[in-house]
Amino acid sequence: MAKKDFIPNKLKPWVEVRKKYNLSHTQIQMARELGLNPKKFGSLGNTKEQQWKLPLTEFIEEIYFKRFKKRTPENVKSIEQMVKDKARKKVESKKHKELASSGDDATIT
Repeated sequence: MAKKDFIPNKLKPWVEVRKKYNLSHTQIQMARELGLNPKKFGSLGNTKEQQWKLPLTEFIEEIYFKRFKKRTPENVKSIEQMVKDKARKKVESKKHKELASSGDDATIT
C-alpha cells in the first residue's frame, strides 16, 4: 500500500514553496501553469532592499493575467488533491484493464 501522504519528488518543491512563502493553492497552480521554477522564488519576491519589486503573490497574479487574460484558473486543485486523483485514476485503470483482460480470455475459449 502507498503511504497516505505520499507526494512525488517532482511536486515536493511546490509544497515547500507554498508553505515557505505563504502562497495559496491558486497561486501555486498559476505559477505551475506559467512554468515558473519553484527554486527561484526567493529572487522573484521583494525584500527590504528591493521594495520596488512586487510581493511574490502579486507578481504571480500579474504575470498570470498578462499571459492568460484572466485573474485565476478555472479549476483550482491543490497538489495533494491532484496526487489523490491520479492515484484513484490509476487504481480504476488497473481494475478496468483486469476486467477487460479477463473478459477477453472468456470469449476466446
